[in-house]
Amino acid sequence: MTDALDLLRSRPLVVLTGAGLSTDSGIPDYRGPGSPARAPMTYQEFVATPDARQRYWARSHLGWGRMRHAAPNDGHRALAALDPELLITQNVDGLHEAAGSRRLVALHGRIADVVCLGCRETSSRVSLHERLTALNPGFASRHAAAEVRPDGDVDLDDTAGFVVPSCGGCGGVLKPDVVFFGENVPAPRVERCYAAVDGLASSGGALLVAGSSLTVMSGFRFVRRAARAGVPVVIVNRGVTRGDDHATYKLDVGCSEFLSELAAA
Repeated sequence: MTDALDLLRSRPLVVLTGAGLSTDSGIPDYRGPGSPARAPMTYQEFVATPDARQRYWARSHLGWGRMRHAAPNDGHRALAALDPELLITQNVDGLHEAAGSRRLVALHGRIADVVCLGCRETSSRVSLHERLTALNPGFASRHAAAEVRPDGDVDLDDTAGFVVPSCGGCGGVLKPDVVFFGENVPAPRVERCYAAVDGLASSGGALLVAGSSLTVMSGFRFVRRAARAGVPVVIVNRGVTRGDDHATYKLDVGCSEFLSELAAA
């Protein structure tokens, strides 16, 4: 770990974070060691049928009721203190923002926002949560034992009868303003991240990956781009990642531990 810290200590940094960074805040990840296999809902499934949306919103309503109370951990606070050139996160939990990070791109959006697929108006998840609670009295208490899953939902099959409201403006379908599997990350976000990674080559900087298996291309492409440009890449993650072959250093240690050491250094 010392060599990796020495490499990063005095360089400009771009940091890419994944779900492994938020596990210390009580939010489970998809692919960490011991994580059960999960099949998240795709965008195509969500828009296909009212039953799919009912299933999604019932589970997400319960998960959001718990996730909204999660607090930033030492890793989030360390990154806020480090203030890298750009913080790229694949997480939708908003904990980087809560910790004080500002030069940030939330690749997949934020679960705290809701968008109408008809008129494209965005609104607060808090407001929708209140509507869902009023339309489904007692639902949360009946399923209090449901296990929390990543991205703000729970493991629940009994969703029949759950009432899902439409957009208050146009009556359209409401969706969390996050990138589902099967959707593309908006191009302006990707281009901003590419520009930051490209800038590392001329500034002598490094790319740090914290808590991501890099399984999906949305994050892996930045590691691949950095490595091709000769930019040092440090990966901190429990378990194997897709980017290990591109890494200057790969550390199988906790994110909070490593980032706190880096901030102190």
